[in-house]
Amino acid sequence: MPKTSDRGRYHHGDLKEAVLDTAVKVIAEHGLSGFSLAEASRRLGVTVAAPYRHFADRDEVLVALALRAVDRLSAALEAETGEAGEPAEAGETSAAAERLADCARGYVRFAATNRSLYLVLLNSTLDKSRYTELQDAGQRIGGVFLQPALELCDQDAAAAQQLVIAIIATTQGYAAMVLDGTFGPGSDAVDTATTQAANAVFALVRGRAALGRP
Repeated sequence: MPKTSDRGRYHHGDLKEAVLDTAVKVIAEHGLSGFSLAEASRRLGVTVAAPYRHFADRDEVLVALALRAVDRLSAALEAETGEAGEPAEAGETSAAAERLADCARGYVRFAATNRSLYLVLLNSTLDKSRYTELQDAGQRIGGVFLQPALELCDQDAAAAQQLVIAIIATTQGYAAMVLDGTFGPGSDAVDTATTQAANAVFALVRGRAALGRP
């Protein structure tokens, strides 16, 4: 039976948010493939038709969750870059390089602590030509990485974009590895993954000239 609080939220007109919150729980338990509006309805104790007052289909729920993920990831990246990061090796590093490393730390930490939202954010089955807001959301995340990359690349937009793509691809790799247990369980695993992701960013920054070679 659904929790009383779930029913209460529905009766107070918060069914839309209740469906999203329930989707997060289902995805955490069963992955993206395990989520359906029917399952959300069952858990909330409402009719199967009720969620369709707010969402046309399952994809619209995933889009709303992806946008929620962008908001929270953006906040996480901003919070991370507001703290002083430690260089990967002895020696001077520029403030811009530090911010990029902080972005990598924040990104991996977000994936580890917000598994469901992260999986939805990377859901490649959503049609971005249909949901153009997802394109804008992706640019918003990329923009956090782009600003320090532009500083490092003397405002060369093409070089900065190449660096950002390499950094995000690498960071997503570390995020995937921490989620599949490569670094082990618990907070120590997350710390290891975030540190290694930051180290990789410093390496990419040092070798960024090679990114433009054919």
